Amino acid sequence: MDKKLQILQHKIPNHIAIIMDGNGRWAKKKGMQRIFGHRNALTAVRQSTTAASKIGVKFLTLYAFSTENWNRPKLEVDALMNLLVTSLVKELPEFQRKSVKVNAIGNLSSLPTKAQNILEKVINETKNNKKITLTFALSYGSREEIVNAIKNISKKVVNNKLDIKKIDEKIINNHLYTFNLPDVDLLIRTSGEQRISNFLLWQIAYAELYFTDVLWPDFREENLFNAIIDYQNRERRFGKTSEQITDNDE
Repeated sequence: MDKKLQILQHKIPNHIAIIMDGNGRWAKKKGMQRIFGHRNALTAVRQSTTAASKIGVKFLTLYAFSTENWNRPKLEVDALMNLLVTSLVKELPEFQRKSVKVNAIGNLSSLPTKAQNILEKVINETKNNKKITLTFALSYGSREEIVNAIKNISKKVVNNKLDIKKIDEKIINNHLYTFNLPDVDLLIRTSGEQRISNFLLWQIAYAELYFTDVLWPDFREENLFNAIIDYQNRERRFGKTSEQITDNDE
């Protein structure tokens, strides 16, 4: 049976986030260098974005490069940055054709100047697209994000621009990189690892977590649909009881 036909349109996750893991292992299994895994991962990015958009997902966030990834060998980091630039340029016409709005979160100022410029160009040229918002987490670390938010909020309190009594979840949320994104509904991690790896710790407070053994370069539309079907079979209670959820649905 077509996986798409099993998906309930009234229970589509609004925001899906993916930890794209397994590129290096995929390459190693094939006797290639790690960068070949990253290059072959682009097909998974393209298919996931298209599939998500096709069924009505409005936000897709991909963990592309973490703050910890800067500690990898310089050759691999340089190759990843070059791949980022060439991929964005290559995919721009497709983003426009499919009305994909590109967004980015993280310590973007730490990226190479060329990568910053290309990223800014693609974000600007796709800003009016409305089908789906595709966010790349680049030089991103959730703890760093939260620390920066606390610092910025503290400055406002010290300078009497914010009453400490007014600090609530909304204030904190507005100081995160993701201030313009909704909370995550479904978090997917590929490659069989079952950890969050410092990704969107605040934003996944009530997300459903889905882990798959599929290595990211092999991830396709069917794999995304499997995750969504699994998500739709769960009961999301947000701290309430099953009876309360049932009553609200009636």
